[in-house]
Amino acid sequence: MAKSNQKPTNIGKTKRSTDDLINDAIAQQNNWMENRRNFARRFLKTLNIFARPAPRNDVEIQTAATSARTARNSRSGLRAYWFPILCAIFVIFVAIWVLFVRANNTTTQVVVVPSVPEPVVQTVDENTVPSFDIVRIEPAGSIVVAGRWLPHQNISIVINGKSVATERTDSDGEFVYAPARVFDAGNYTISLVGADDGTKSTENVFVYVSPHGYKHSVSLLMTRDGSTMLQAPSQLADGDLVVSKIDYLDTGRIVVTGDALPRLRVSLSLNNKYLGFARVSDHKHFGLGADVGELETGKEYTLTVRLHDGDGRTVAQVGHTFTMPEMTGDDNTYYTVRRGDCLWIIARNFLRRGVLFSIIAERNNIENPNLIYPKQLLQIPVGESK
Repeated sequence: MAKSNQKPTNIGKTKRSTDDLINDAIAQQNNWMENRRNFARRFLKTLNIFARPAPRNDVEIQTAATSARTARNSRSGLRAYWFPILCAIFVIFVAIWVLFVRANNTTTQVVVVPSVPEPVVQTVDENTVPSFDIVRIEPAGSIVVAGRWLPHQNISIVINGKSVATERTDSDGEFVYAPARVFDAGNYTISLVGADDGTKSTENVFVYVSPHGYKHSVSLLMTRDGSTMLQAPSQLADGDLVVSKIDYLDTGRIVVTGDALPRLRVSLSLNNKYLGFARVSDHKHFGLGADVGELETGKEYTLTVRLHDGDGRTVAQVGHTFTMPEMTGDDNTYYTVRRGDCLWIIARNFLRRGVLFSIIAERNNIENPNLIYPKQLLQIPVGESK
């Protein structure tokens, strides 16, 4: 019993030895860490000695501090106003570019307009003028004008002295004017004028719109060398060629007056012998005189008046057969003035020479030979021209 209640005596000693071992280990570790810290301090201190500048006196230190503060303040001011400064630099750069760079390149600047073809720069020769290709009267009564000039040029169509439209030539120099307007019956003179430089065509087109329709109308190109028919009448109506009067003078001269399509030519033949031609006026009147010599009293003669187109083809003719009556010996004849007449033409037909118009003016007491009136009755002193 006594033996079982006895406590072991070596348990406490074993526990204290273990605590000592642990404490020793912790102490060694702390000592090792302290040694490392001391080594690191010495190493860093050594490096700091080499990196640190030489010591300065207090004045130098204070001056350096003041400079550093000034630099910091300057940098702070620049940071605060960087955007206005940048804007000012940009404005100065743009001003220099406008004054020097752009001013030198102004003359070579090219503006491209896609919707309008760029004009072709050409030297206009004095012989290069607008010209006609077609002038046609349509069935509806409108007039179509086609022609040519320099490429990409504006050209004005002038009708009876008034500009009615401006067309632009294409790359081939061609243009077309085709209005929907219906033209009233009458006479029209069409010309072409360059809209930009005023270059005028050397040729005109005379158009006669007949009241009987386009088949009776006429389009005639008038040039310095003569006339060319652009559109001839395919049909003629009553009144397109009418002989109103035939005079045979005792001077051996025959004078025929009448009406026909304007600007065309009429010719006169006696027994198929060609005597001459005359052009119909714009007012559709014509007068034609020719020397036929002495006609035999009681003999039958055939007088033929033909209407010709611009190419000389006969489009209509009127024949008149008469028997030569006995001459009365009267040296005077009479003529009724019609619209478009002038004394020079009347004198040419009746007196052979237009310069003898003064004889007619004197006989009829006309003060101004340039002023006569339609339906005015004139006495023609044919005997004074012998």
